[in-house]
Amino acid sequence: MSIRLLKTLVAVADHKTFSAAADAVFITHAAVSQQMRTLEAQLDLALFDRNHRTPELTPLGVAVVARARKLVRDYDNLVPSVLGEEGFSGEVILGAIPTTLTGLAPLSLSILRAKYADLRIRIHPALTGPLLTGIDRGNLDVAIVTKPVIMPPGMTFLDIAQEPLHLITGQDVTETDPAKILETLPFIRFNRDAVVGTLIETWLQENDIRVSETMELENLEAISSMVHAHLGVSIVPRSCVVNHYALPLKHLSLQSDPPTRILGLAYRQKHPKLRVIEEIYSALLSAVAQHPANPA
Repeated sequence: MSIRLLKTLVAVADHKTFSAAADAVFITHAAVSQQMRTLEAQLDLALFDRNHRTPELTPLGVAVVARARKLVRDYDNLVPSVLGEEGFSGEVILGAIPTTLTGLAPLSLSILRAKYADLRIRIHPALTGPLLTGIDRGNLDVAIVTKPVIMPPGMTFLDIAQEPLHLITGQDVTETDPAKILETLPFIRFNRDAVVGTLIETWLQENDIRVSETMELENLEAISSMVHAHLGVSIVPRSCVVNHYALPLKHLSLQSDPPTRILGLAYRQKHPKLRVIEEIYSALLSAVAQHPANPA
């Protein structure tokens, strides 16, 4: 039995279908199916009930998955746990919310790579909720997230930066009152499934501002492009690092107690790669200090 088969089994359990698991572990659907049949033969157990259109884990399969998670986690952490502070090689899976992928994440990873050339960082983009779930399940080592109202038990959150939310409009907008702008122009909403989306919706309701929503997006670059094309206005976080590729937009402060999102690094307590995580955190802080955002 190989660790590769166990990793594929865990991927199937996490992603629910063979097709989704295939994408997660970078093999074909047929290869996933073959690997699972091989694993069943080696264990002499029926891990899946194939009487359904989508194979489902049997009770024995669920029990095997639970054990497989621990074996995979122990395998991945074998060398770092032995080498301790010198374990800066191999792979670390870093989750990151989409708004950090063109600024904070690349700037900090560049700093990290300059110090540890043998350390491979694999990026997994997603919203805060799925990233925290990924950490809890052991699929991610660490993640750049927006601080939620409540952190899951057993997880640590280290502050990186605060990003106040502000209004962005096209250069043709002459009105300066954010409330009037929001009530008269189409509104491009930040995804409400994101922590930031919830902050924005709460602020709008608390200030009794009614918007005319035209679309809902989670990618900051896509939102900025829509605003630049005069398709509406939006509320987004003010980046904590410089954006050399920012579109020419107007940036207006929200006058009524603007909400602020807190960016941070989340990971499981007592993680065996703690020294590596500490260096990732140091690189993130250095990126913010070395590349501060331009004044609006």
